[in-house]
Amino acid sequence: MRATSRATARPAFRRLLVGAAASVAAAGSLTAAPPAAYAQAGPAGPPSPAARPGDGPGRDHLDVHGPDRDHLTVTVRNAGGGADGMFELYCDPDGGSHPDPDGACAALERDTRWGQDLFAPAPEGGFCTMQYGGPATAHVTGTWAGRPVDAMYDRRDGCQISRWDRLVPLLPDMKAAGKG
Repeated sequence: MRATSRATARPAFRRLLVGAAASVAAAGSLTAAPPAAYAQAGPAGPPSPAARPGDGPGRDHLDVHGPDRDHLTVTVRNAGGGADGMFELYCDPDGGSHPDPDGACAALERDTRWGQDLFAPAPEGGFCTMQYGGPATAHVTGTWAGRPVDAMYDRRDGCQISRWDRLVPLLPDMKAAGKG
């Protein structure tokens, strides 16, 4: 009886293995499309942060006056020295009412990385130096690299000061103004 049960178990086990191997092979063939097939497919959605001029193909085809154009509104308060106000910034091509659109767009381009939010808040629970950088605040809204932006900035501790300074000249340089 024992030999019979082992003999009947083998074909069932073999069918299971063959079926699994066939499934894996079929799944593998779905992803084995030639690169030319992807090139002909065209863009599938909004551009990614990595798809910026200078980082490879992907954004050069966009209409510079259309909805995919990078546009930010920067509202600065309590910075002093004429830095307060609401400024519009357009990138690709650079322009708007921002005092330094070329510098601001270059700073944003420099720090844009795939999979990272350039405008993310400082991590919660981080160790920040206990220093005060002044009462300046900024609110940045709009679209950058095809993603919506709504970020608040202040200078209440070392982490927030560092986060602000990383975006100079999009945000005013408080060191140059003698306030940070």
